[in-house]
Amino acid sequence: METAINDVRILMKETYSKLISYKRKENRESFNKELLRILPKIYRYVSKRLNSAVANGKLNKGMFDPSDFTDQLFIEVYDNIDDIKSENELHVFLFKKVDELLENSLVEEEFDHVFFDNIDTYSKPEWDAMEENYTQDADGDFVLLEELDDTSLNKSNYSLEHVFITQEEKQLADKLDASLNKERIYRHIQLVLNKMNMPMRTVYELFTDEGLTTEEIAKIRKTTIDQVEELLALARQLLKDSFEKRFLLESN
Repeated sequence: METAINDVRILMKETYSKLISYKRKENRESFNKELLRILPKIYRYVSKRLNSAVANGKLNKGMFDPSDFTDQLFIEVYDNIDDIKSENELHVFLFKKVDELLENSLVEEEFDHVFFDNIDTYSKPEWDAMEENYTQDADGDFVLLEELDDTSLNKSNYSLEHVFITQEEKQLADKLDASLNKERIYRHIQLVLNKMNMPMRTVYELFTDEGLTTEEIAKIRKTTIDQVEELLALARQLLKDSFEKRFLLESN
């Protein structure tokens, strides 16, 4: 996971330097081609946000395509590149702009209190049914455009190490690792993330999947670092509780 995130940072640095150069030369065609190299991750991020909105009934299938939002970035970055002072600022700028475009189009989901209030009572068949329904409703509706596809960027980095972070919790993670494969873990995390509201889920995804710092996320979300850390901690706690209730209790 760290390797993939570092690769993105390196690519961002290379692209930033070239974008500055192409803008100075007013070479719009080369500028857009270079920007295209770093858009797969942004496109995938938009895809996940749209998938979640469809699964939550906040968006009809076919209403939007990820490119409806990412295409605008070519204009936004070209017009603002002179004010972007580093590759890190470029990384944040891309997510911030696409977030603004998304939130102007999507209705913010409410926190699914029913799900989390009843997490102690769900049986194994009920968990399995919820997972199956979520997979049918949301998985794979939006994928990367073929010309943007990069297998190193096309997978989410969800894993137990993001959920169980203390030494004591890692013992629970070891038990889960022994009984669950990576795909099962991924599907469960996706299911629970779908039950969170947009701010909490977005903070978790930006931190774990995109490798952004809490400071960078605060800039993207136009909030405080304390608020980002609070949402991240709550998301982790909800995920941890869900794994324990579903997979570690004998009653399930």
